[in-house]
Amino acid sequence: MQTILIIEDDTALSAGLVRALSSDTVTAENCNCIQAARAKINSASYSLIILDVNLPDGNGFDFLKEIKQALPTPVIMLTANDMESDIVAGLEQGADDYITKPFSLAVLRARVQTQLRRVNSDTTASVNNNRYVSSDYIFDFDKMEFYCKDAPIELSKTEQKLLHILTENAGTTLTRSRLIDFVWTDGAEYVDENALSVAIKRLRDKLSAQDCIKTVYGIGYIWEG
Repeated sequence: MQTILIIEDDTALSAGLVRALSSDTVTAENCNCIQAARAKINSASYSLIILDVNLPDGNGFDFLKEIKQALPTPVIMLTANDMESDIVAGLEQGADDYITKPFSLAVLRARVQTQLRRVNSDTTASVNNNRYVSSDYIFDFDKMEFYCKDAPIELSKTEQKLLHILTENAGTTLTRSRLIDFVWTDGAEYVDENALSVAIKRLRDKLSAQDCIKTVYGIGYIWEG
């Protein structure tokens, strides 16, 4: 049984989400403020957290940062504002997905299921001890050995670092700035964003990963292997 915590101060919406997301395999709980959410998180474990940005006792982005510093639990942000800056802010703080109000319950259910599949122990791909394995790929980051359908692939250091952060965060959109900060850590004050685009293209081509490395326009990239 997987459990979802919904942090939303609109009581009608919150109750509706509990009903919509509960099933034979999923239990949904709700609370209406950060203080109550903090108490729940400290006393129980959750498979997924759905977090509203605007709460009566604080800012959802600040609480998101607090959650991510303490827990690996995926978080979907709910926001009434679809401004790109708000979306990017949430992703940079560690949000795994976001959805803007008003939203379709069908879309929310689909995004919830995507996150729950990621935490399900039956997933077909995994990253353990710096090793990613799926039906098409084997990436061993310790041994620096990379295979696509059993064929060895040579990757540059930059491509290895880029692949590592993408697969380690599979299913999560990573912003361009986060990728640049992670990959180019040599202290350079300025890195041309075109360098990231070039590295992504080369990595896609070498791994035939056009269906795995997806562009999230205006934000960054996601590994959907």
